[in-house]
Amino acid sequence: MKALLTTIGSLGDLHPFIAIGQALSARSVDLLFAVPADQVENVRAAGFDAVAILPAFATISASRGLTVPEAARRIVTQRSFVLDAVILPSLAESTVALDTLVDGIDVIVGSIFALAAGIVAEKHGIPLVAINLQPMAMPSRYDPPSTPDTAWMIQSPAGAIGRGWNRALLDLMRAAIRLRYGGAVTRVRRAHGLRPNGRTPIFEPVAAQVATLCCYSPLLAPVQPDAPPRTEAIGFPLFDGGSRGGGRGSAPPNPMLAAFLNAGPPPIVFTLGSFLVQSPGDFYTEAAAAAQALGRRAILLTGIAATPHRQGEVMTLDYVPHSQLFGRAGLVVHHGGIGTTGQAMRSGVPQLIVPFFGDQFDNAARVSRLGIGTWMGPAHFRGPAAIDALRHLLDTPAVMTRAAVIGDHVRGELAAEQAAERIIAAVVADDHDAMRPKRQSNA
Repeated sequence: MKALLTTIGSLGDLHPFIAIGQALSARSVDLLFAVPADQVENVRAAGFDAVAILPAFATISASRGLTVPEAARRIVTQRSFVLDAVILPSLAESTVALDTLVDGIDVIVGSIFALAAGIVAEKHGIPLVAINLQPMAMPSRYDPPSTPDTAWMIQSPAGAIGRGWNRALLDLMRAAIRLRYGGAVTRVRRAHGLRPNGRTPIFEPVAAQVATLCCYSPLLAPVQPDAPPRTEAIGFPLFDGGSRGGGRGSAPPNPMLAAFLNAGPPPIVFTLGSFLVQSPGDFYTEAAAAAQALGRRAILLTGIAATPHRQGEVMTLDYVPHSQLFGRAGLVVHHGGIGTTGQAMRSGVPQLIVPFFGDQFDNAARVSRLGIGTWMGPAHFRGPAAIDALRHLLDTPAVMTRAAVIGDHVRGELAAEQAAERIIAAVVADDHDAMRPKRQSNA
């Protein structure tokens, strides 16, 4: 069996695919990754073959006349920038590139944001297993996203009227997205001999989809009754750099960090993941000041490739694999990216989330509802407000206890293994389907 795994985005989007790839490889499935150019080496460091199917983020930024930090700021401040500047402009190119890779492929495992995956799978009659990494990307009238843009929706509607209201608003949202972006997708489909499908880009399943795996804990977001057929929440497939082929996460812990962790009580860890560190604003300055005001030890993961250094009880590093660090923390303060949220949940530590954009707000609200943390906007993460928020979490034993219980559950989910089994089962079932479309050849 041979699988083609394709995703776009930052390490938070890539790492779950590598985790699933490791589980598939352990079951003797041959793998090929199709990813952005700036993620190819990360995949190869994990020991797998990879091909670039769209440009690096720096290249995309330059094509818009922007530096990487400027483009990162646009993504934070302009909610349509990702679709307008990243996903759709590269769709034709990435679809052609992906189309050249499918000879001999038995299954495509694709992010729902990698729109080329659905087009190529449908064209060749290859089963597609869709990977959804964020609860917000599967909006439900029963459990709508909680973000500034969806404040008009009714959270946890108790009756048919509330759910009907949410459904009407979601239908309007989908219609607006189809109106704005459907034509661009249709043009690419027609270029590959496919008719328009009338579906909403990203938010509705494609024809070739045989299963949807929601790669987050069902504790964070259970599958709702209006989810697409054959949808399952399997947990977080977490990868943090360990590999067959090396990678920076495989290196032994930094001796300076190990000495710092062993020299005192658990520190507060502050991180903005792998993307927002390119445009952090004053997050780290405020973080260090708040920790010092509380008399707490702190570790700042700034994403800046510089020599690790320590100033008093605050240590600053470029990067540390979260699996090596979060379990030693007293509190994790982060941006609410789904990968970082999953690592913090797995580690069983309380979280203070400072969401900047997109699904980060929804993830933050879900963490708060679980009772394992709280959240505040970036504009409020400063001075006394930041200090009070940190103090509240550090001084509330119930949150720490609840986080530990959730951590035990998440560690037992075995998400990558479940994903591999579901993917293999989808191929086996498809091979026995007499109605399967005949594949086209690239020859």
